[in-house]
Amino acid sequence: MTRAGLLALDVDGTLMTYDGVISAGVVDAVGRLRDAGTHVVLATGRGVHSAVPVATELGLTEGWIVCSNGAVSARIDPSRQHGYEVVRTTTFDPGPALRAIVMELPDALYAVEDLGVGFRVSGDFPDGELSGELERVTFDELAETPATRVIIRAPNSSPDDFHAVVARVGLHEVEYAVGWSAWLDLTPGGVSKASALEEIRRELGVEPHATVAIGDGSNDVQMLRWAARGVAMGHAPEGTRLAADEVTGGIEDDGALPVLLSLLV
Repeated sequence: MTRAGLLALDVDGTLMTYDGVISAGVVDAVGRLRDAGTHVVLATGRGVHSAVPVATELGLTEGWIVCSNGAVSARIDPSRQHGYEVVRTTTFDPGPALRAIVMELPDALYAVEDLGVGFRVSGDFPDGELSGELERVTFDELAETPATRVIIRAPNSSPDDFHAVVARVGLHEVEYAVGWSAWLDLTPGGVSKASALEEIRRELGVEPHATVAIGDGSNDVQMLRWAARGVAMGHAPEGTRLAADEVTGGIEDDGALPVLLSLLV
């Protein structure tokens, strides 16, 4: 069994249900792992402004957090105004990708992360899908804004539609991940949860064999491959499950919990 020196945890669909609930068992297990000296690092697509409150709920009051699918790495620091310090960010020019995709999906919604604040958006996203402050701007303004993360949402399309669009237009110099709904995340090329976690692993001095990760989305594939023990949630898409060393139960079964408990043995 891999001893967890660094434990990387996705949030939505892994630790937290789609209704925003983290079980008491998960909170307790994370706390016990923290107290045992494991570096517990949330690794999420969420922006730092919405990831840090999750860390607080889990009792993580110090240490690293990976946000925006790896484009932002921060340290949790309750002494600071917003509870964190951004240490590293990577941005990209979203213009070429956005202009290619808008030709295929002219009615889609577009959002560019406003670091630590919220999002600049082209229109009204479905309620509850974006967190933080939302500022409506023109498409051209979005395309000209250096970005850590871009979201493209087409409520009337399907994930398969997005895969087809990506295949047609090609996406160069960016990373992308298609979500459960018609949701496309774009991040800087070469940047992923895995790349950010590897930098943190080296800084912490954790051996590669002591890394564990749990996730459920296509944006977790590289992270699961990076970890010595990569665990996919049972409800994860096939590509994510194939990237993992093992598969646990789904979010409806609190599938992350037995994995966390196995690290306490």
